[in-house]
Amino acid sequence: MYTTLLLLHSWSRWLVLGFGLIAVYRGYVGWTGHQPFVRADNSLGASFSGFMWLQVIIGLGLYFGLSPWGLNAMKQAGAMKDPTKRFFGLEHVVVMILAAIVAQIGRVVIKKTADATAKHKKAFAYFGVALVLVLIMIPWGLWNPYRPLFRY
Repeated sequence: MYTTLLLLHSWSRWLVLGFGLIAVYRGYVGWTGHQPFVRADNSLGASFSGFMWLQVIIGLGLYFGLSPWGLNAMKQAGAMKDPTKRFFGLEHVVVMILAAIVAQIGRVVIKKTADATAKHKKAFAYFGVALVLVLIMIPWGLWNPYRPLFRY
């Protein structure tokens, strides 16, 4: 079960990143080009936010139950002094939940905004902040060469 959830969590991050990049791009282009806020823009924001929450749910399953790096790592003595245990046991989970909350707040704020240009501007801002938080907290293989970008 651990390997399955870890595989799902690892691969679905690419959906979060893909939808996030497209939603931020469309927000920027729509804002600067004063374009109408169309159904596709709404769908991209919903997909980004939805996949963020899917990641949170899978991640919490790993954190609270199956992963040796989640809550289990935090129960060990000196966990806050170990950068890896602290990252997976605290920093990663807290910032990723915060990113999902920012994306969700963005969706709500965008729905309540009437002007199309303002909707795009808010989409760019909220989804951009959420995406930056995600990019910072993904345990990239670039920063840690022993972590794979794609799990099999």
